[in-house]
Order: sequence, then structure tokens, then C-alpha cells
Amino acid sequence: MSLLANIFDERIREPAECVVRVDGRDIGPEGLYPLLREISVDTSRGEAWTASLTFDSRRDEEGRWDVQDKGLFEPWARVEIDARFGDRVEPVFHGFVRESQGEYPEERGNATFSVTCQDLSMALDREHRRHSWANEQQPATDSMVIRQILTEHGLILHPDSGSGTGNMTKLNQDETDIRFLRKRAEANGYELTFYVDSETAADQVYFGPMRLEATRQPTLRVQAGSATDVLQIRIGEDAQQPDRIDVTLADRQGDSTRTISVEPAIPVLGRTRLTSGNRGLRPYVVQQSGTAGDDEARIQAQAQMKIDTADIHRVVAEGELDGSLYGHVLQVGLPVGLDGVGDRHSGIYYVDRVTHVFDAGGYRQQFTLLRNAVGDNL
Repeated sequence: MSLLANIFDERIREPAECVVRVDGRDIGPEGLYPLLREISVDTSRGEAWTASLTFDSRRDEEGRWDVQDKGLFEPWARVEIDARFGDRVEPVFHGFVRESQGEYPEERGNATFSVTCQDLSMALDREHRRHSWANEQQPATDSMVIRQILTEHGLILHPDSGSGTGNMTKLNQDETDIRFLRKRAEANGYELTFYVDSETAADQVYFGPMRLEATRQPTLRVQAGSATDVLQIRIGEDAQQPDRIDVTLADRQGDSTRTISVEPAIPVLGRTRLTSGNRGLRPYVVQQSGTAGDDEARIQAQAQMKIDTADIHRVVAEGELDGSLYGHVLQVGLPVGLDGVGDRHSGIYYVDRVTHVFDAGGYRQQFTLLRNAVGDNL
């Protein structure tokens, strides 16, 4: 059952359809698709993914409401949302029901029932755990520990994930699992993303650096005639991103200092990296301080993450994509090509955030793309 009306021209052969399952059951036989007003799924690299479903709801002659009295959207019910393009299905979201709310205004026919869901990381935020994961007798790596935690929750660590810190002889947890994982990601300068594999639909977790050199997603096209899939886009450049971070470490007695300098280490997503030196300026340097003898590897990893994050935000593109014309689910944390915006801004970008919206007007994907360079490198 499709939510999407074919509102475009003859180019569209396979309008996208939205498929919703609750605890493995398609909501179609329950008669809920005609009542589904909108689905919005917010996905990003740095935050938990969320989904909201809004239904029109009516009361029957026996006083039962169409949606909320069916008992489908119970707390912690598992919700899966897919986009279907003809015979091909791509996952959009897997998670749990976190909240639900019925609204009953004075106008009899305007009652709604809304459901808010969170990705599978929600299950990792329920139990406070105190545990020692490494000691002198049993050293550990981040990947070993994280794989064990994820396995306990029925999740898979993505094979491209980083190993993190190795040979640790002290690693203690005193928080929920998800808070501990995010802390380890920050310590290593890593991303931590819960997502659904587009090919296998397996629930996976990526723990590692930005995947700027991964396989590119299908190119987004702007003002390309019948090949156009981007409805609108704006692209901005930020000249005030730092070129380097200097961390000054003082010894514990305060008698001497030394400096760790960290520059961007990520690949150039274009022909020319944007830096202050391009205009003959001195490097823009951010100063930080620390204490020698602290976890210097962690300090350097966090500084590297900060400078790489600043670097990838030199060029930001925000726009909206027609999901039916594109024919794919745009995924965060992977590169994508952008074509049709000129020699300076066409090229490879990194997908930072995507909001998927299904409603009576179609399937739209509102995106944010990042880049540290200019020049068409497609």
C-alpha cells in the first residue's frame, strides 16, 4: 500500500512506497495506510535516529478508535520502515516505540494519533552497568569490548569499524551501555551510528572514523532535465574553520611545556582543499591546553576529531531530494556525488544528516552534505 500519489510526469515509472511493520506485521491488513498522514525519519551521524508517525483516527459506533485501540503501537513494539521502489526494497529505519499520543480536538473529524520511535540504541540505555573490561592480566581493545556489548543486544559491529584503542589494561564502565559506547567513540575520535544495512537489512553499528572513501552512493543531480532528482539546494562556504589545533601540555610541576600540533587528516573531497593558506594568510590555529601524563593518546584523538570535523564543514550543502526520482534511500555517514551545481561545487560530499518524509505529496529526503574542498572531482 503506497502513501505516495503520482504527482509528477511520465518520467516516474515506480513511485516510492512506504512500508511499515510493527513486530513483524505489515500495518496494511489492519487498514492503517489510508489513515497514515505522515512519516518523518530523522537520521544523522551524531545522534540517535528517530521516527514519527502521524495517523488520522476516527471512533466507530462502539466507541473504539481506529488506530490506538488496535493495540499495535505498544511501548517497546519494534517498528520497521522501508521504502519500496517497484520490486526493490531499501530499509529506512528500525527501532522501538518510545512514546505515543492521542489528540482529540473539538472538531470531531480532526483527531490524530502520533507515535514517536527511537533507533535500536534505545535498548542500550536502560541498565546502569558497573564493569571492568580490561586489566593487567586481561588487556583488551575497544573493538573487543564493543563487539561483546553489541552481541548481548543482538546487534552486529560493522566489519569496516575501527579497532579503537588497543592493549588497554584499564577500562571501566560506570554508566549505561550506550553512554559507555559514546564515551569510547569520543575518546577515539570515532563516529557511532546505529543503522540498517541497505543490502542485507541487518541491524548494524558502525564504530570508526568518517568513511569518506567508502563506495559512493548514486549521484544527486541538479537541473539536469529528465535526470533531475534534487528539488532545491543551497551551498555555503565557511572561511572561519581552523587549519590546525595546538595542544599545549604542561608537566605536573608546571616547570615546562610541550606542544602537540594536529592538522586535518581526512581525504580531500575535491580538487582544492580550502585553507587559509589559499589566500596567503597565516594558518588559523586553535589553542588548547592539557597536562602531560594524562591520557595523551585520547587528547590527541579528540583534537584530531575536532580538526577533522571543522575541516569537513568548510562547505555545507542543504537541500531536498525527490525520493521517487532518486530511487534510493540516501544514507548518512557515506559519500555521495553532487552534479549540476558548477565546476566549483559539483563533486563528492559526505552525508551528514537526512530527514525522510513520506506523505500524500510523495517521498522527500531533506539532506545536509559536507565537504572540505572545491572543484568537480566526479
